[in-house]
Amino acid sequence: MASVVDTSVKYFSSLMSGMPALSGTVGALNALFSAALVNGADNKSATSLTISGGIATLAYTGSHSAQVDCVIAVSGITGGYAALNGEQKVVSVGAGVTRFATSLPDGVASGAISFKLAPLGFANPFTGPNLAAFQSTDPMGTRMFLRVDDSAALVARLQGCEVMSDINTYSGAFPTLAANASYWPKSANSNATPVQWMLIGDTRGFFLHVAPTSSTNVGWTGGVLRYFGDFTPHRPGGDPYACALSYSTANSPGVDITGQPDFNGLVVVPRAATGLSTSVSHVCAPYTGNSSLMSGADTTLGRFPSDIDGKLRTSTRYIAPAAGRAPRGDLPGLQSAPHSECFDSLRFNDRVAGTEAMLGRQLIVVNDCQGGIAQSPSVSSAGATLFDITGPWVR
Repeated sequence: MASVVDTSVKYFSSLMSGMPALSGTVGALNALFSAALVNGADNKSATSLTISGGIATLAYTGSHSAQVDCVIAVSGITGGYAALNGEQKVVSVGAGVTRFATSLPDGVASGAISFKLAPLGFANPFTGPNLAAFQSTDPMGTRMFLRVDDSAALVARLQGCEVMSDINTYSGAFPTLAANASYWPKSANSNATPVQWMLIGDTRGFFLHVAPTSSTNVGWTGGVLRYFGDFTPHRPGGDPYACALSYSTANSPGVDITGQPDFNGLVVVPRAATGLSTSVSHVCAPYTGNSSLMSGADTTLGRFPSDIDGKLRTSTRYIAPAAGRAPRGDLPGLQSAPHSECFDSLRFNDRVAGTEAMLGRQLIVVNDCQGGIAQSPSVSSAGATLFDITGPWVR
């Protein structure tokens, strides 16, 4: 049986010991993508699976990476409880146990049971030396390819592609930079010291937050954000090119804060909404808020918590051909905070209950920077961006 709750949105982070570390080493980003997008991670054998009062408890020896609200993939159950095989969302964890909700009756499952962190559901159709291509397998999506050149230590170079026949044969690239100077950061240091990161996504797209200077000082946890995947189109007849890639043209992960979709962000899409032209830049801005200020460091609705009602108000962000143009579509999953001083209250991996349009949703926090990242983040340099981890994202 399917999970009793939605499992389409998944998240992973450097707090999960069973995930690959991201560091300033060749191949580190592709290893992380392979785990989070394609294969899953931290496979564990269970010693038992017991169902009681609508809660299924997986017991095991040692530890596991699962956190509350993450999604695991269960396998190996036989007999009457075989319907529990598949994706399940974690409701609680404890020493040697991980639990999820079920509608099945009380009992004990049998079989050689194992579980792991479930991947987003992408494929990895092409590879090469420190090269990889990733593609959503969701038939409802644009299914654009993401080509990742992970042959440098500090950054990876990423391009979207409309068509690929092998890792070095592709067309419809976005951006169409001759040198492919479209960078995602890994670390400020060329070594194996791990950095802080978080990846949140669904079957059609994902965000990656990286704090590249945390390899220099563990307290330098302000980061930058990137996105690849489909956005939610407004065009009534559909938009087969509604896919976006955010990136920076600066190969300087120790200082660079450009290319963020939650801060004055530009993204590139494969074509205009008409289907014409190639590799078109678009803006990414909040419906409510100042697009030139970082989410959570935005003065539009005053400081957080509100001195009127204490509430955190959030806003969806839209993608448009240019400032002052009609939105082409919405960026799924991400909520901007049009408040200032959010960093005082909202920190990496915190959970926040959604309000108003996000009522009933659980949001998870990252702290991206609009000031220098080679320092301890503060209300003047960092904000707070939130992601819906309850799902499903509006597609």
